[in-house]
Amino acid sequence: MSPYIASFIVFISIFLFGMSILRVGLNTISNTKLQKWLYHASSTPIRGLLTGALVTALLQSSSAVMVLTISLIAAKLLTFRQSIGIILGTNIGTTITAELMTLNPEHLVLPLLLIGFIMLQIRQQFIFSSGTVLFGLGCIFVAMHGLEALAIPLSTLSFFEHVIHETNSSLLYGIGIGTLVTAVIQSSSATTGITMGFINQELLTLPAAIAILYGSNVGTCITALMASIGSSKEAKLAAYAHVWINIIGVILFFPLIGLFGAFAASMTSLPDVQLAHVSILFNVLSAFLFLPFAGLLAKSIEKLHNYNLQ
Repeated sequence: MSPYIASFIVFISIFLFGMSILRVGLNTISNTKLQKWLYHASSTPIRGLLTGALVTALLQSSSAVMVLTISLIAAKLLTFRQSIGIILGTNIGTTITAELMTLNPEHLVLPLLLIGFIMLQIRQQFIFSSGTVLFGLGCIFVAMHGLEALAIPLSTLSFFEHVIHETNSSLLYGIGIGTLVTAVIQSSSATTGITMGFINQELLTLPAAIAILYGSNVGTCITALMASIGSSKEAKLAAYAHVWINIIGVILFFPLIGLFGAFAASMTSLPDVQLAHVSILFNVLSAFLFLPFAGLLAKSIEKLHNYNLQ
């Protein structure tokens, strides 16, 4: 195995580890019974959207919120139609992670890791949880720096060279790569982080990076589909809704990749920040486009998938 590929795997693992402990710390600090919160705050699509966005921002994982939502539906504490708003909100909440990754303050990495580690040795719950947040952030920034440093060496390998060339040549190929990578590593944030590393080194064009971003929205649906296996009919419908919402969103906004890129470029000259801004623009517009049709969308999905859920 190439040492570059081995290092790439290591940095992805560090990133996923950092995301996991960051999520645990934020979840504990929030000191909120998230299941009860989702249940009581999802009576209407707009409330569900706001709740889904907030909980996802807290947990730093749309997949985690989707699994939680499917669990609530399976336990009959939430209906499929109530979940539509939450699903739309998760796509908005996860954009916070993309903006967070663009900070990457190199001079703060060591203090974050050191202070976080020290706080992890203290058994008082708030201090310990705060330590997990700091240490998790430090891990994420280490991984982001490593992925960016690896971008150019990786691009010299024939496989990555081919993928980069094809992605820059075909936006549909980029969507496919984003979908596949996210489905494999189970994290759209990690896929975005990898993409930021390559775009910062000018190996990927902004439209190609946006295409990968689109694909990551589709790839993240695999987690919900897996969580729905063996669950109730309504839980499966929620997983299908997650898939359809993201696929339709990508189809509708595919022609606007160039426009989104130009808009983001007018706001900042930093490539990774441009991609993070496009993530917000795409997911917010997509969510509010679907919101007025939440009821119709639910009925359509029930009708479409009812035949194989008897």
